[in-house]
Amino acid sequence: MQIPISLYDYYEEYKEKYKSKSQLVRVISESWFKDNMYCPFCSNEKIKRYDNNHPVADFFCNDCGEEFQLKSKKKRLGNIVVDGEYNKMIQAIYSCSVPNFFFMSYSPMFDYINDLIIVPKEFILPGIIKKRRPLSQRARRRGWTGCNISLKDIPYSGKIYLIKDKNVIPANHVRMNIQKISYYRKIKNVDKRGWLADILNILIKINKEVFTLKDVYAYIPYLKVLHPQNNNIEAKIRQQLQILRNNNVIEFLGKGVYRKL
Repeated sequence: MQIPISLYDYYEEYKEKYKSKSQLVRVISESWFKDNMYCPFCSNEKIKRYDNNHPVADFFCNDCGEEFQLKSKKKRLGNIVVDGEYNKMIQAIYSCSVPNFFFMSYSPMFDYINDLIIVPKEFILPGIIKKRRPLSQRARRRGWTGCNISLKDIPYSGKIYLIKDKNVIPANHVRMNIQKISYYRKIKNVDKRGWLADILNILIKINKEVFTLKDVYAYIPYLKVLHPQNNNIEAKIRQQLQILRNNNVIEFLGKGVYRKL
């Protein structure tokens, strides 16, 4: 078993400087990240930090240009992570300016990082952004509407672990998993990526290695809720399965039967 990565030295360094717990956590996690994080998309072993109050991201890679935002959460990541203003997030997705997201969970005493995952920006889609209730009229920012990121609605292949259950995943494995989804990252249209992500999620729900087209068709009512304007769901399903087949995510065995690879 590996020795867990600790944040405690950073806690000791900053605990007297910040009275706000949320600000302290942000400084601790971002400082560790700046000192230790590599770029998962290229061979660069260090990423850089933007100046404070950068509008889009916290960090960037000087070699490949990828941008990153870090979200930290105590104990376990769970299904929901709190994010910023809802409309700005949706606008960023459709304008293709949303960064890649890192999600970190840490122990209450900062003695270990439990999990660290990266969700490439192409998997940050409108369907995973959940609007929160607007702030009341009594609030200082009355009417402001925040959002949550629903991690459970992101396909498994779009949640790539760098640390899992305190164990560090080798960087070459992380980059290999990023490479496996390169086909998905090449799809520029947000709605097309959304359809493919929905089918990937359905394949997870179909809990067997060999499945049939009929198994996927069983989720047509679910897809109609997600895509109420589409009147040709069956054809759309077949189209997405063809994309996954062409990119070696699934194998076609014939007569409407597939195998997950």
